[in-house]
Amino acid sequence: MYNSKFCDVCYDESNNVVFVKWKKFCCGEDYQAPLRYAIDLMEKHDNCHYVADTRDGFENDPEDTKWVFERFIPQAYAAGCRYIFFIIDQNNSLKEELEGQSVELSRYFTVKACYSMDEVSEILRHD
Repeated sequence: MYNSKFCDVCYDESNNVVFVKWKKFCCGEDYQAPLRYAIDLMEKHDNCHYVADTRDGFENDPEDTKWVFERFIPQAYAAGCRYIFFIIDQNNSLKEELEGQSVELSRYFTVKACYSMDEVSEILRHD
């Protein structure tokens, strides 16, 4: 498990997903390190997918967005990830930030916004 003041990352065996819980805005190494850890976890578990809980913190930084497109996306795809889930709040307060990344992510993954981990589990159960 990866823990920082910005983010927690763990593997959820019951859903075969890497679960990333963003706690507050971060950028640079504070943003990229947990995502590299997430990729390492995906590489260890066949057909493992990615879930980001964005309810408590997530914003786009142009340099980090570029890093996601150039590094995270190809590495996650190569690891076998095919679903990207964003857990959002009921007001979808991060709509613009998530839409900015979802367009590029959708070229490689099925991208879904959900309101809870239970909803993610339900989608994966029926896939």
